[in-house]
Amino acid sequence: MARVRQRKKGSSSQAKGGDPPEPGPGAWKAARTWVAGVASAVLIAAVGVVFTAWYTASGTDAVDQIGGKPPLTVGHVEVELDERPLVLREPVTDARDRAILLGKAASDTALAAMLARHHVATIGDMTATVVLVGNRSSLRIIDIEPRVLTRAAPSDGALLVPGSAGETGTVELVADLDRRPVRFTTKEDPSTAYFTKKQIDLKRDEVVTLSLSIVGAKAYYEFDLVATVLTGGRSEEIVINGPGGTPFRLTGPADSYRTEYRRSGGGLWSRITPDPACTAAEKC
Repeated sequence: MARVRQRKKGSSSQAKGGDPPEPGPGAWKAARTWVAGVASAVLIAAVGVVFTAWYTASGTDAVDQIGGKPPLTVGHVEVELDERPLVLREPVTDARDRAILLGKAASDTALAAMLARHHVATIGDMTATVVLVGNRSSLRIIDIEPRVLTRAAPSDGALLVPGSAGETGTVELVADLDRRPVRFTTKEDPSTAYFTKKQIDLKRDEVVTLSLSIVGAKAYYEFDLVATVLTGGRSEEIVINGPGGTPFRLTGPADSYRTEYRRSGGGLWSRITPDPACTAAEKC
């Protein structure tokens, strides 16, 4: 009994000021949980800092690449057709298309679609405006070349003559489809390819507008433009099509045309040569 009392007395003295009791399993578990939580918070914060720095520097580029977004976007393409002589590949024989050509309650959209169906082309030269938008933190356009898709005899289906001549806008780059290799130069230095001396640098959302003059007198051409873009240490080709996603079209002059139309001051086209597609009962 005395031994038992001694143990009780010893326990009482430890509680009052002796050695601290050994921590139980629950206390160690709580301590480990606290340490793990602090370590996790520190690790997450460090990873967040590193990720933020990476994403700011190049992460958006990686996301765009994974998503298949090209380094360059074609924001706008336009070919000057107003006040220019135009040629259709074939005569306009369909009654509805002829009505559109002659301006009978036709909208600009319907007229543009009809001309596209007949492979409208300018004669001898054309001016295209191309707007390009950067999709990377930095990129360089190291080359743009016309790529001929079709070469055939000049178009002679229908000649559309404007009522008055317009003025040609400022041209920055020129390419001759009749010469090989086909490349863009400047009027001041037609013997040197433009992109051998200069390149175009763009950052994300930066825009460059190109005024491109293409000439060709020996054939009918359908072509697109191929831009070579350098970004992230590798090059990529971006194809630039004409308005509506169709090829650009240009034709040399023909010796004669099967039909001819002239545009009046009111914007309507009228036939100025006999049209073999018309019959005596038709008013075309």
